[in-house]
Amino acid sequence: MVRIRVRHWVTWGAALLALLASLLTVQPAGTAAAADGKPFTNPVKSQKGADPWLEYYNGDYYLVTTSFTGELTMRKSPTLAGLSTAPSVQVWSDSTATRNWNMWAPEIHFFDGKWYLYYSAGPRGAACCDGQRTHVLESAGSDPMGPYTYKNTLTGANTTPGGWLIDASVLKHGGKLYLVGSGFVGGGKQSLVIAPLSNPYTLASSTFTVISSPTLSWETQGGEVNEGPEPLYRDGRTFLVYSASACWGPDYKLGQLELTGSDPLLASSWTKKQTPVFQRSDAAGVYAPGHNGFFTSPDGTENWIVYHANDAASDGCDNGRTTRAQKFTWNADGTPNFGTPVALGTTLSGPSGETATTPKAYTIVNRNSGKCLDVDGGKAADGTNIFQWTCNGGANQKWRIEDRADDTSRLVNVATGKVADVAECATADGTDIRQWSWLNNNCQKFRMVYLGGDYVRIVNAATGKVMDVADCRTADGTDVRQWSWLNNNCQQWRLVPTTA
Repeated sequence: MVRIRVRHWVTWGAALLALLASLLTVQPAGTAAAADGKPFTNPVKSQKGADPWLEYYNGDYYLVTTSFTGELTMRKSPTLAGLSTAPSVQVWSDSTATRNWNMWAPEIHFFDGKWYLYYSAGPRGAACCDGQRTHVLESAGSDPMGPYTYKNTLTGANTTPGGWLIDASVLKHGGKLYLVGSGFVGGGKQSLVIAPLSNPYTLASSTFTVISSPTLSWETQGGEVNEGPEPLYRDGRTFLVYSASACWGPDYKLGQLELTGSDPLLASSWTKKQTPVFQRSDAAGVYAPGHNGFFTSPDGTENWIVYHANDAASDGCDNGRTTRAQKFTWNADGTPNFGTPVALGTTLSGPSGETATTPKAYTIVNRNSGKCLDVDGGKAADGTNIFQWTCNGGANQKWRIEDRADDTSRLVNVATGKVADVAECATADGTDIRQWSWLNNNCQKFRMVYLGGDYVRIVNAATGKVMDVADCRTADGTDVRQWSWLNNNCQQWRLVPTTA
C-alpha cells in the first residue's frame, strides 16, 4: 500500500512538474519575439538631413543634423516614423563670430546625468572651411534638447591648419573617455585621429594620434578622406565605423576599424577591414551613404544605423542629403552586417518595442493660460484671427509645423490649410497674428526656440518678435499677437503631439 501510494504520488507529481515546465517554456517563447514598431519609410528627414545623430531616450527619439548655419535644430518624436514631420526646434545658436557658421556633424552623448553636444563650426563670413574646430555644449539637466551652455573648444596642437578638427565623437574604453575625430596631422591626408579626455569637455592631451588614413583604393574616390568615426560596441568588442572617400561624390561609403589591442591611443591597436561595410546601391537608387550613427530599439533587442545619402549620383555634399535609418544584424564572427542601403519609399517595420502612436499634428498650448492656439471658428478666409481658446480637440486648434529647410517653419492650420502670418509684415509690438494663404515670405515663417521643460518661444523670422498672449489674459478669445521678448510665461508655448 505504501509503495502504491508513493508511486501514485510520484506519477502525479511528475505530471504536475511536466505541466509547469511546459508552461514555463511557452512563456518565454511568447515574449522572445519582439513586436515590430510603427511602419515608416525613408527619408526620416527630407531636408537638411546630413550627418545625422539619433538617440532614443525616455520614450522619444531625438534627431539632430548638420545645419551649415549658426543654429542647430533637433526633432523629437515617440516613433521613428514621426520624425519626418516633427517640428525642428532650435536648441543652440551662437553670437560669437569666430564659431557661429557652418555647424556640422552634431552629436549628443550622455555622461553623469547631462548631455554633451559636440559639433564642428567655423567663423562667420570666412571662406569654408579652414576655420572648422570642434566645440562642446553641456545641458542643464537630463533633457536631450537642453537648454545648453557653451563649455569648450577642442582643438589639436598637432592638427592643421591651426587645430582643425571635425566630426568628433566619444569613445569609451576601460572606464576612460577618448575624443575621436577627423583631421590632418603632420601634412598628411585627412585621417581619423584620437586623443584622451579628462572629462566630456576637456582634452587630457591636445596631441592627436592618427589611427587610420585613406590608403585603400575605395577610401580615395574623389578625394582622400577618412572622417565621421562612430564607435560601436558588442560582446566586449569595440568597432569604429567611419566614412571614406569624398562626400561630394557618389562613392562616399563606410569602412570599419576594430580595437584589437589594449591601448586606443596606439595606431597599432586598431585593425582595418580591407573592404567597405556599407556603400552605394545603384539598384536601390542610393548614392554616397555615409556619416552614420547608431541607436537601439526601444526594447533594446535591435540595432539600427542612421545615415545620410543622396538620390542621384550627381548630387553633392550639401543640404540635399537626406536622413535614413534601417536595422542591421551581426555576422557569425561577431562583426556588424549593415547589408545594403534600402531604396527610398520602401515601407519598413519600425524599431521593436514602439508603443506610441505616430503624431499627425500638434496643438500649441500657452504656458500661462493652458489654452490652445486657435483659428477663430475654423473659418477659412484670409485674415481670420488667431487667438487662444480652451483646448477642445478641434481641427482649428491643430497645426502642422513644417520645416522650411532654412531653420524656420511654417504653422499650417489643419482645419483651413492656411498659415500663421504677422499682419502686413509690420514690425511693431502688438501687431496681430492671423491666418493667411501661403505666400512664402518671412512674415509667415517662425523659429521654435527651446527654453527647457518642453516649452519654446515662437519667433517670427521677419521681425524677430515672439508670439504673445495679449496682456497675459487667460480668457477664451484673448488675442495672440507679436511682442518683443520679455521672457514671461505668456510668451512660452508647448508643442503637444496629437494623433487625430
